Order: sequence, then structure tokens, then C-alpha cells
Amino acid sequence: MEQKNAWLSYTAAEKKELENLAKGYREFLDEGKTERECVKIAVREAKAAGYRDLDEIVAKKKKLKKGDKVYSVRMDKTIALFKIGSAPITEGLNILGAHIDSPRLDVKQNPLYEESELAYFDTHYYGGIKKYQWVTLPLALHGVIVKTDGSRVEVRIGEEEEDPVFCVTDLLIHLAGEQMEKKANKAVEGENLDLLVGSMPVKGNAKDKKAVKAGILKLLKDKYGIEERDLESAELEVVPAGRSRDMGFDSSMILSYGQDDRVCAYASLRAFLEAGATERTAVCLLVDKEEIGSVGATGMRSNFFENALAEVLNAAGEYSDLALRRTLAASRMLSSDVSAAFDPLYASQFEKKNAAFFGKGIVFNKFTGARGKSGSNDANAEYFAFVRSVMEKNNVAYQTAELGKVDAGGGGTIAYIMALYGMDVIDCGMAVLSMHAPWEVTSKSDIYEGYKAYRAFLLA
Repeated sequence: MEQKNAWLSYTAAEKKELENLAKGYREFLDEGKTERECVKIAVREAKAAGYRDLDEIVAKKKKLKKGDKVYSVRMDKTIALFKIGSAPITEGLNILGAHIDSPRLDVKQNPLYEESELAYFDTHYYGGIKKYQWVTLPLALHGVIVKTDGSRVEVRIGEEEEDPVFCVTDLLIHLAGEQMEKKANKAVEGENLDLLVGSMPVKGNAKDKKAVKAGILKLLKDKYGIEERDLESAELEVVPAGRSRDMGFDSSMILSYGQDDRVCAYASLRAFLEAGATERTAVCLLVDKEEIGSVGATGMRSNFFENALAEVLNAAGEYSDLALRRTLAASRMLSSDVSAAFDPLYASQFEKKNAAFFGKGIVFNKFTGARGKSGSNDANAEYFAFVRSVMEKNNVAYQTAELGKVDAGGGGTIAYIMALYGMDVIDCGMAVLSMHAPWEVTSKSDIYEGYKAYRAFLLA
């Protein structure tokens, strides 16, 4: 079933709207390279749109009514936004859910060391990466350092023109004969993904064999007021340095770090904030830890969302344990995560009839998982038919796909976790080239169709 390329159908006005969306998305990517930064943006945008902190509503024992807008944040790394609809909340929610964490390198708790008069930060990679892709790139450092007195130091180094950057070094080709014989997953070892952070010894410290490390510690003390042990209670993320860019002679694509899954997160947030009044209560979920199994207090497996919904129901005068369970079971969700775009350079790993293509619109994955659908949510045919009807009524370009050939691999999302409540869930999102690489590629037209799809779903 050949799908028409969405670019061929756009009017001049639609292309202008598309470019405006892409501009906002690029700004989101540049400002939000970590989950904390993404939540900070979401809170700012939500407040500007009239949303109130749910914690304040609960503390002041205020009531929620039709049209009210609230948000709830957990540990600065995940957020749920609620827009109360005209129908009773217990009749179910329309939920958009995406994740805002991305593959990266994390700085270890005892990271700073010196070897042969070079200073390094020791790292542990986060999520599924090809380790060899992370060497010899300009890298930036983002995150927070929390001291024992509770004060917090924000860190963002490597993004401004005047900032220094960092890198992970690689073995020169002249000496790499043995390395080149290794399998790709062993060519660069995880313990060698250490960040080069300095080489200048402190003057007058010649007796100290670790004079370069001492120099780095002095800089950290002078600029940030931190001691070495303060790094134990830090969350520092190493990400590619540099801004997102339009890509191609025709500027039809976007090249950036972190598009899995911030492309879905941005389109979901923008659609949610602009959707207007809804009949069913609308929810936008932006969550953490998906890349490592949705674990922890800020991942989808936590009780964060369930607890926030309980507070919303209580503030609306509708709470009981049974009401909470009924609300969740009556809800429907688009689990918004990216799909693998067909890459003709690696065509042998795709089954072309069931692959996603640039320019063909938002991608629906009835199921994900790996080898025999292991770990998958498999959406009901009835629900997918409903979703298709919403897309077609609103002239949204869409396609269906699987993640490569049946035995080639696979992947997962947060869909199966939400489906445990008994709600209808289907995976959908934008197609991405070079997924999980330091720099990923998306199509502007797919981002636009995704935004349209999310907005149509919320109003359905």
C-alpha cells in the first residue's frame, strides 16, 4: 500500500506552519539536552499557558473543575500535565506519553583522575549506544552538583562559542591494526569512554604527582565552589556539543542529538498546550529512564503517574480506589516513541513492505518487542481502527511499520507499562535515521504530521 509523500500535499500556509514548528523544535533540542532541562522548559511553557502546580492545589485544598489546568513534577526529571475536560474524569483520559531521556555518557561518582599528566572524568554509558560513535566528538557537560548543605550548582559547559569542550580520544589509525580486527562492540571498550578534561599542571605544585588533577580541582573550586567529594552527589551527563541544524540542500530535515525521543516529546507538549478545550480530560506525560527500562522513581514503572492522577481525582471530588482504577482502565493512550526510518544504505536489515519512510507521516507500531514480539504491547485491532479514523478525519498523514526484520533485533517503549492498567495503548511516533547515534536525523514533514496527529487525538 503505497503512501503518498506528505510534502506533495502542503499549501504555502502549511509549509509556513511546518517551518515555525521546526524552529520551535530546534530551540527545544538546543535548550533541553537532559531530562532536567526538558522538564524545566515544560514547566515554563505550562505556566505561561495558565497551568498551576498540583502540589499547591493539594496543599491549599483547592478544588479542580472543568477547564482547570495543572502539572505535577517528580524529582525535576518527569512531568505530568492535566487539562480537565467537560466529561467526568472517570470516563477516561486521552494520554500522550513520551520520554525525555536519551543515550549518553554519565559521569561516575568518583570520576576525576590523572594519568600521565592528563586529567579525565571516568564515565558509564547510559542506554543503548555504539561505543565507537562517541570518540573524537566535541562533547559538553550538563547537569547538577548538589552539596551537603543542600545547595545546588547548575552545570552547562560546552554549548557556548567561548566555552571549552571535552572529548573521548581514540587510537590513531597508524597503531590500530589490532583494534581494527575486533568486533565493532569491542573496538572501543566501555571503560575507555573517559572524558579528557585537562592537561595543565598547577604551578608551584611540582612535588605533587597529580598536579594536573589539582589544577582541575582548583578551577572547580574557584568557579563553582565545589570540592572533589561534592562530585559524589552530582548528576553530570556528557552529551554532544553543538546546536541542532537544518539538514540537506532543501533544509527538509533536522540533524541533532537527542531526537529519540524528544521529537515526540516536543510535538506532544506543543499539541497539548495548543489543543484548547477537550471533552475527555487530556494528559501529557514526559518521563525519564525509558532508555534503561523505565525504572526508578522517575521512570514509567514508578507510581508517579498513578499518584498524580489520584490527587487530581481527589481535588475534583471524584476519588476512590475504584474510581482511580476505572479511570485508568477507561483511558486511551498514544505511546509516542520514535521508529526506525528505512535506510537504503542498510536495506538488508529492513522488511520494506513494513518499514517507516521519511515524508510519509507519523508511524504507528501495532506492536514492538523483539523476536516474537517479546516485551511488546500489541494494540487491539478495534483501538487501532478508532485511531485510524481520527487520523483520516483530520487529514493526518500516517503509516504503519515494524522495527526492522523479524529476527534482526527489536526495541521497546513505555506502552506495555500503561497497558497493564487495561487501557487502550498504541505506539506511534516519528521515523528517525541513525537512531541512538550522537547525531540523529528526522524529517520536518513527519514532525508536523506528528503534531497534527497528537492534537487530533486529544480532541477525539
